Amino acid sequence: MNAPVVTRFAPSPTGFLHIGGARTALFNWLYARHFGGKMLLRIEDTDRERSTDAAIDAILDGLSWLGLTWEGEPIFQFARADRHREAVEQLIAAGKAYRCYASQEELTIMREAARKEGRSKLYNGLWRDRDPSEAPAGIKPVIRLKAPTTGETVIEDQVQGRVIWQNSDLDDLVLLRSDGSPTYMLAVVVDDHDMGVTHIIRGDDHLTNAARQSQIYEALGWQVPTMAHIPLIHGPDGAKLSKRHGALGVEAYRALGYLPAALRNYLVRLGWSHGDQEIFSTEEMIAAFDLPSIGRAPARLDLAKLDNLNGHYIRQMPDADLLKALEDVLPFIPNGQALADKMNPILRDKLLIAMPGLKERAKTLIELFEASRFVWAGRPLDMTDQARGLLTPEAKTLLGKLIPALETVPEWTGPAIEAVVRSFAETAAVKLGAVAQPLRAALTGKTTSPPIFDVLAVLGRIESLARLRDQAAG
Repeated sequence: MNAPVVTRFAPSPTGFLHIGGARTALFNWLYARHFGGKMLLRIEDTDRERSTDAAIDAILDGLSWLGLTWEGEPIFQFARADRHREAVEQLIAAGKAYRCYASQEELTIMREAARKEGRSKLYNGLWRDRDPSEAPAGIKPVIRLKAPTTGETVIEDQVQGRVIWQNSDLDDLVLLRSDGSPTYMLAVVVDDHDMGVTHIIRGDDHLTNAARQSQIYEALGWQVPTMAHIPLIHGPDGAKLSKRHGALGVEAYRALGYLPAALRNYLVRLGWSHGDQEIFSTEEMIAAFDLPSIGRAPARLDLAKLDNLNGHYIRQMPDADLLKALEDVLPFIPNGQALADKMNPILRDKLLIAMPGLKERAKTLIELFEASRFVWAGRPLDMTDQARGLLTPEAKTLLGKLIPALETVPEWTGPAIEAVVRSFAETAAVKLGAVAQPLRAALTGKTTSPPIFDVLAVLGRIESLARLRDQAAG
């Protein structure tokens, strides 16, 4: 490969960074890094009514959270309108574009005639070869590309294979509107050329655009970049992904408690495969990623699979890093501020000690947060109905008798506490579970938790005994 690889991610800031856009960005990022190149970022903000600063911020923030970096400053398409018009003047001067004065009424008649005859070409070339001196007064023209009318436009797509369009089916597309504003088709070509983009990797909903854009490249005498049109993501039912499938913005996945590394790993496997491997470090992704390994069939969103993958990443993450990830997500999750407000070095140490037990069951950071509640909950504890059901009068009496035994534990560690509780159960002639279950309910307010002796060790002697007295007394 001669020229350095340059890819680009070019979202429109009319909404959040959705999951499909995030995957497109990831594929561009991985391909550039695989070949030692760079990924650029272009904000396609030419739709001035729908483009918002909030959407731009959401896109930049989403990419940064996912760990997808770009080279240099983002390019804003709207600011380059003069350059787009300059390229059109070049085409007019070369006889590759022309002014079209067709009225809206004439265009409507053309479209209706084409539809009746079953033709895909809607514009009949009315002003293609006419002298501008024939132009009607007071009409501002659009500028159209003088597209080839014979032969074929061919794309050697890196995912879709060889794609062919008959030029006789393609219109002379509009490059500049009557108010002088550039169209999307023109702006994309000029920007990609000026940015030095060598590889265009985007959704296959842009495949028909590839034919039009290739014709603009050819007319301007520029080399057409290598193209790869990746299949869209579908819902579990095979239908096009929509909000009802959980097609959320990347910021929503953060608020749902997913780790960036897990989401990257999940997204890379949506449509791309590398043998039977499912788990990839970032370095492994970069080393293995290439375009021919992307399938042509749409990928299907499977949130249960994402949950399982995220759980794997949570279990593999060093405890200190996981605690940091939990703290980082607190502002974005329901009731997260309750823990953030209590966080201090002592609580942080307790959570760190508890982390090995907490992370075993958690599939998301929200589940980890909920599992950690027993560590930082205030007294009296909130109880689930199931936990309350375990605290029968008999169980409370048993806990009342256990308290004096626990007060004698010499060193408050898991093994020392376990020895005392086992001895108590034997003396009381009950099974260990008959003690452990109400003990768990009294200490955590739930029926599930990390191992009960670890819970006691994490809470410490004073807090553990206080919670037990609350229940024994109740």
